[in-house]
Amino acid sequence: MKKYKIIFIISFITILFNSKAQQQTDSITQQLDQYLLAANKVNKFNGNALIAQNGKILLQKSYGYKNFAAHVLNDSNTIFQIGSVTKQFTAAVILKLQEEGKLSVNDKLNKYFPQFKYANEITIENLLSHTSGIYNYTNDIGEEDSAIVCNTVDKQLALDMMFKHDLDFKPGTQFRYNNSGYYLLGMIIEKVTGKSYEQNVRDIIFTPLQMDHSLFDFKHSADTNIATGYQVLNDSIQKEASAWRWDSTVSYAAGAIWSTTNNMYKWAQAIANKKILSAESWKAMFTPHFQKYGYGVFIDSVFGKQTISHGGGIPGFIAYLCYYPHENVSIILLNNEGDFGEALNGISTNISAIIFHKPYKLMSNISVKLPDSFLKKYVGRYDFDKKHHAYVSLENGQLQIEAPQGGLPKSPLYAEDETNFYLKIINARIEFVKDASGNITELIAHYNGKDEVCKKVK
Repeated sequence: MKKYKIIFIISFITILFNSKAQQQTDSITQQLDQYLLAANKVNKFNGNALIAQNGKILLQKSYGYKNFAAHVLNDSNTIFQIGSVTKQFTAAVILKLQEEGKLSVNDKLNKYFPQFKYANEITIENLLSHTSGIYNYTNDIGEEDSAIVCNTVDKQLALDMMFKHDLDFKPGTQFRYNNSGYYLLGMIIEKVTGKSYEQNVRDIIFTPLQMDHSLFDFKHSADTNIATGYQVLNDSIQKEASAWRWDSTVSYAAGAIWSTTNNMYKWAQAIANKKILSAESWKAMFTPHFQKYGYGVFIDSVFGKQTISHGGGIPGFIAYLCYYPHENVSIILLNNEGDFGEALNGISTNISAIIFHKPYKLMSNISVKLPDSFLKKYVGRYDFDKKHHAYVSLENGQLQIEAPQGGLPKSPLYAEDETNFYLKIINARIEFVKDASGNITELIAHYNGKDEVCKKVK
């Protein structure tokens, strides 16, 4: 009799434990949905989200419009451009070809581009890690070039744009995010295989992982699930990016892939389970170099937990993939509203806060108007350290911030109150700190689960 009693007690405890775990999961799912609904309501997220842990999907949901004019909402099949998230696929193909003995990351570029005068100084690894010093070809593309870049572009034009410039720095000595490096990697892939970059990605990654709703040439695709991209999308303004949507031959191996959250989750699971590549190749991909960049991904941390992540911003679309290897958490965010430089890192950080039981705030549209006489107090230079500075200026009643060394262009700050401002471009909160006399002494950037303090120097 005692035996059955013990079995009953164990069974009861198991049921109780599983019930409690399910309640916690349900609570997290509700919080995730509540957070993204709030973000959508204030026009800060319009797209699809998939969040999973330990192989279990916590939330998969669509928010907002796939096409506003036709009143078609996003759904789980909607296809978004992922921009620079493409780079990790390019890096993976390079590493696979290295495993097959077709190239080495230590190869010098003169093996592939002997016409480039600096080719003997640069390796494939420099291209992968943004340490090549090659001129970034996308710097030369503006909206005035839409008649060119929105159509098929010959690779030689891109090469001419890159190779006519001197190097920005000695290869291997600095990090500077650079689309040229990944464009060249796409060409190297084609040179060593005799197949197109797209076919290599399909053969090595998409087909084995059954990523059957991922594509490149959106213009010639008949798939009706492709989202309309918007540079601005709210109830009063709907500015489509169609007149400024780069052809896939322009973004190419640096940013041409389109995909769904379901397909991107298959890729995240491949990372988690070390599929496609050898353990040695995955290790190389996730080994950080300058500025915590590996091959096609950033290796960083949020709330003290390691992350493997990358974002993408291109006219009409923003994407973000974040994976926590030790917690086996995947966060996939695909948005069909946005532009260059905009990011979903902040939303991903708040989603992480929900999962890891950290403080977070629902997004709001609170913006207050402060007089110029008040805003002038914030103007000045703020130092992170001796080499990295942020500059705050006041232009036509609007506070602006830029950090050239950190890659942050001049961007508007929106006041939430007298000390807290919202930096939309990277979804960060900027807090100004005053002394007892009311003078601004420092700036704190609350971003990616970290608090970066900058001292005001002048």
